[in-house]
Amino acid sequence: MIAPEKDRAIPIYSLQQSSSLGSTIFEVVESNGEFRRHRSNFLIPHRKDYYFLCFVRNGSSRHWVDFSPYTLRPNTFYFSLPQQVQVKEKTEPLEGIMLSFTEEYLQLDENRSLRQLPIIQNPDNAHELTLKPEHVQFLEDLLPKILAEFNTDQNWRSKMLQSYVSILLIYVSRLYTEQVQAMGSLADRGLLKQFRAYIEENYATLHQVADYAELLHLSPGHLNDRIKQQSGKTPIEHIHERLVLEAKRLLLHTDLSAKEIAWQLGFDDAAYFHRFFKRLTGDTPTAFRTDIREMYT
Repeated sequence: MIAPEKDRAIPIYSLQQSSSLGSTIFEVVESNGEFRRHRSNFLIPHRKDYYFLCFVRNGSSRHWVDFSPYTLRPNTFYFSLPQQVQVKEKTEPLEGIMLSFTEEYLQLDENRSLRQLPIIQNPDNAHELTLKPEHVQFLEDLLPKILAEFNTDQNWRSKMLQSYVSILLIYVSRLYTEQVQAMGSLADRGLLKQFRAYIEENYATLHQVADYAELLHLSPGHLNDRIKQQSGKTPIEHIHERLVLEAKRLLLHTDLSAKEIAWQLGFDDAAYFHRFFKRLTGDTPTAFRTDIREMYT
């Protein structure tokens, strides 16, 4: 992995900043091997504030999402969620179709139901789907239609586009369920999805199970039982895992001190954060930073 640039914060790129068209909430583009706009931005650790889906026809490059490496391969479908930390090792030409949209797009009345799909929720923190020939054929048929509709000015454009995108997200959610999810039926995981969504929104301010139980209108004991049944982990384990992930991101990709990271994650006592991090990882924040930078640079 290339040496990450350190700063006081990890940069966050909006869709408008990344877009070659100046799009703000939704965009579909086809790449025939040319480089994307602002490609050098992606060579440093960064976050996107939008969802990104990419069907790769040809090309090979290596990038990292949080602490996992991925090598782009032909006939693979890649996806990322807002706020994941990403970095490319180098910008390689890519052939494929890329679709980007923001949370604002999902909040439109006609799209609200899409928010619950596995490809959007990504409960298993996956990043790629392997495509069989029949999957490639389906996407090769659907994605050009989405691209053409995005670029047209004909009547009912928005409705057609919304329908096509819904089909795409439902289809890749089906693949996600088949390839990624190993736990029980999706019908039993509604509470887990909502709980994890609340953690994502509040991990830096709410650290107690009782806080989330109140948001979900459940008793802490009942929440504990149901989340453990649905995920195999207790609620406090989910909360702590999210805090540790963010701490690791900041330790690797910024020069914030452990005290500053503690404060950013809602710990009033830096010494307590130090003990918390060591208990969950086996390393002090300082030792982790040293080791992870030696490993990934």
